[in-house]
Amino acid sequence: MPDITQQQPASRRRRKRWGGVLVLGFLLTLVAASVAAIQFAQQWMPVVFGDDGLIRYERSQRRMRAEYGLSMPGQPDLARFSERLAEQGLKEGAPVLVRIFKREFELELWMQRDGAFRRFATYPICRWSGWLGPKLVEGDRQAPEGFYTVEASALNPNSRWFRSFNLGYPNAFDRAQGRTGSLIMVHGGCGSIGCFAMTNGQMAEIWRLVTAALGGGQKRFQVQVYPFRMSEAELKAHAKDPDIAFWRDLKAGHDLFEANAVPPTVSVCKGRYQFQAGARASPDSEPIQAGCSNG
Repeated sequence: MPDITQQQPASRRRRKRWGGVLVLGFLLTLVAASVAAIQFAQQWMPVVFGDDGLIRYERSQRRMRAEYGLSMPGQPDLARFSERLAEQGLKEGAPVLVRIFKREFELELWMQRDGAFRRFATYPICRWSGWLGPKLVEGDRQAPEGFYTVEASALNPNSRWFRSFNLGYPNAFDRAQGRTGSLIMVHGGCGSIGCFAMTNGQMAEIWRLVTAALGGGQKRFQVQVYPFRMSEAELKAHAKDPDIAFWRDLKAGHDLFEANAVPPTVSVCKGRYQFQAGARASPDSEPIQAGCSNG
């Protein structure tokens, strides 16, 4: 049988090759443009439209991704769970710590190694409700900010949202401020009324690590919830916000952890958070209670 491909004119074969190259180039350009647009929006929307503009934009993008079954932007490779642990010298069952940054839609999971905590993964949050600032009253649909501790009794394997753990809001600080509310969770399912909702795949990995930590001897782990990345530049940009004094108090605890890679000891003194450096070798975070220390 004659080779039909070889019988085609060379010019036609070249046109086909160039057509494929052009289509591939167009698709790559489209992807690059989409990434650039997202980066541009994240950088400039707070400047042009304020924090609320960026939050609205992120919510619309993540809602669309969830509806079409797409992964969230920046999601870790969940299929390489064991390999990612090994690459960082971490072991399942090690004590954990969680940090949440609302405006950035990010949840960090840290794990202890050699007495200090190291960031294992940053998970993109699928959805949280409300705006920057603390939760004040039951029903305000606002996600809280502050320092919380989670123990085994706060875990719910049968949650209607696919796994969940209760942050413990209101804590001693929230109660001192007269704040009300309950059942504020980190959970799967990508829907939220005051909670932090992850995709089910991400929540399965988070659940695996926190249950292993609590089952491995950690009594409770700390969850730190911030309005945004707590740089001095960000706080200066929000200097006129009514929550600035509260956020500066949160930054004190944030900076202690950044400096030592150890969860700070947290108490509530005269209606304000008070922080002290935590013990390096300790796997646990103590419950947040009212009481002034002399340290």
